[in-house]
Amino acid sequence: MNKDTAGRPPAEKTLDAPRDVTEDRTGQKTSDIRTCDVRRTQLPTSRTDAQGAGDTRIRPGLPSILRAGLRRWFWRIFLFFTGGVTVEGKLPKGGCVVVANHSSHADTAALISALEARHAPRVAAASDYWFQNWPRRVVCSVLTAAFPVRRHGGGYTDLRTGAGPMLRAGHAVVLFPEGTRGDGRAGVFHRGPFKLADSLDVPVVPVALCGASELLPKGSKLNPRPIRVRIGTPMRGASADQARAEVLALTDAYQERDSRLRRRVAGIAVGRWGLALAAAWSFAEALSWPLLPELALAILCVAAPRAGLRLTVSAALASVVGGVVGLMLYAGTSVQLPQPLTTDRMHTAVQHELRAEGARAVRHQPASGIPYKVYTSEAGQTGIPVGDWALQSAVARGQRIVMLGLVLTLIGSVVQRWRRFYPHYLVLLAVAFTALFSWVISMWS
Repeated sequence: MNKDTAGRPPAEKTLDAPRDVTEDRTGQKTSDIRTCDVRRTQLPTSRTDAQGAGDTRIRPGLPSILRAGLRRWFWRIFLFFTGGVTVEGKLPKGGCVVVANHSSHADTAALISALEARHAPRVAAASDYWFQNWPRRVVCSVLTAAFPVRRHGGGYTDLRTGAGPMLRAGHAVVLFPEGTRGDGRAGVFHRGPFKLADSLDVPVVPVALCGASELLPKGSKLNPRPIRVRIGTPMRGASADQARAEVLALTDAYQERDSRLRRRVAGIAVGRWGLALAAAWSFAEALSWPLLPELALAILCVAAPRAGLRLTVSAALASVVGGVVGLMLYAGTSVQLPQPLTTDRMHTAVQHELRAEGARAVRHQPASGIPYKVYTSEAGQTGIPVGDWALQSAVARGQRIVMLGLVLTLIGSVVQRWRRFYPHYLVLLAVAFTALFSWVISMWS
């Protein structure tokens, strides 16, 4: 060190970031890491502060990588049942600061499932929320590898002491610069994450989370849908505004692929008309309508899985009520409702079952393929008690509708990323249902 400069504070200087340089086809030199002509707000306070943090050869230890792999697959499997996660891009080697938009509690789960285990990502979490009691603290630490950061005073100190060693060890540190959940659009980014990255000479990686705000909106319930994690180009010396602009650009460039028909059906399914349709369809099928209520659920629940449970319950209850009404109608009057797509052999088989087992005979309905309305009409004419019929119908018919409805709801959640193929699904459903129904009719002819 020159004696003339000894003891002087380091002069403020423009960042000249190291870069991985390659040549393109024209012979021009290019870089894989963007650099921004900004001035450092704080240089490393000592030689060891930045030592190793920007070294791409450093990786987290094997135990950290293994734990990260377990967390990653846990969230991958969990989110698979809510629509899945797809990823664009990769993180650079070595320690880096990941900054992303924040609008949902699902953001952290999406990032943990998207980032490769070799980066052993660690997540900054609000100490006043996630670390105030031991259940949240344990869940947050074990499932997301989070560390506490204060949101009101002392936050940057927590970042330095908590994230600094992690970055020097080669971890990817996930920070949400907004400081709290927003409305789905990236808000104002605070400077702390960028000051930290600058002081340790590590890149900032902008990441856009698309769909998480709809999956689990702030203050709302889970709404199955796919999440897209878009990893941008690493940046050195980036300001908060520059990083926010990159996140917004990544978000705006994302175009969700969906079917207009599915959106219209989903709009009906989640409203009152959806409940009314499911109930009316099931009630009518118990009396005369030829198409099974499960067909209605296959159309509605796959289009809007968040409404699947209430649609299923509505259909099951309406089917049992329709069976009771039909029983009373056939028992007390001489009315004969039309029953299309049924055969004499079906009626004969049901008559024998009812004479032998009474109301319990309806338990054969799901496996036999004989429509529920045949059992209803024959039970009324046989004189089966209303209470017994309602109970046995709930066990047999209601249970089957509930089970199939829940399965269809789960399928709808899993296939969210392929929503654009919903019209093709309806065509296949129609073909399969027609083939199955034709086979049942021919079997009982």
